[in-house]
Amino acid sequence: MPGERTPDRRILRLTGPDTRDFLQGLVSNDVGRLKDGLVYAALLTPQGKYLADFFLVPEADGESVLLDVKAALADGLIKRLNMYRLRAKVQIAEADMAVVRGLGPVPEGAFADPRDPGLGWRGYGLSAGEGETDWDALRVARCIPESGIELVPEETLLLEAGFERLNGVDFRKGCYVGQEVTARMKHKTELRKGLRTVTVEGAAPVGTQLMTEGGKTAGTLYTQSGGRAIAFLRLDRAEGVLHAGAATVTA
Repeated sequence: MPGERTPDRRILRLTGPDTRDFLQGLVSNDVGRLKDGLVYAALLTPQGKYLADFFLVPEADGESVLLDVKAALADGLIKRLNMYRLRAKVQIAEADMAVVRGLGPVPEGAFADPRDPGLGWRGYGLSAGEGETDWDALRVARCIPESGIELVPEETLLLEAGFERLNGVDFRKGCYVGQEVTARMKHKTELRKGLRTVTVEGAAPVGTQLMTEGGKTAGTLYTQSGGRAIAFLRLDRAEGVLHAGAATVTA
């Protein structure tokens, strides 16, 4: 079955002899993993807050890298990359190709989605068919956050968003922007907040606050599909029935 075109993505191409070293010093994951396929990663603020997440895609020359990012984040990401580029021998340009996604066996020229096997594969410049897959349902079932919904620029922390589980952060690669805060959360603190898949009865707008029976704030409700949802929870308040407007939520 052919894949489905994903229209809300943009592709950047980074070229030049310093490309991989440049990215290695910036992003949350190990660029060396490109030898195995796609690398899922994020760019953070120096304070460890999320700015953008993306897929790094290896090209055949072993030097150039494609960057697959949500269209709404692309201009800001280009600006930030150029700010860090300084004298590095790296060129950043738009690549005129579409992102194609699909389920089932990975076709030639495509790559398995590194976040979760249930998310299928991603291809670049491949032919596409009509879209039929309910990607939101797949995301909700596996608690996969989405840029602009569960992932909020300059607010989200990677480990609270599940990036370790999603193969989006590496703790052995060395320094990158925001690394100190992320490493401290990993090794010195216990996570008290995080994204979880919950059961939901009814519906509420994305961003609706979750409240306990006693009227305390317990988190935020996000993507909903098929009686389930992704929620950001205060884990110490996530027991029992929660309320999101007229909807009821069970963690």
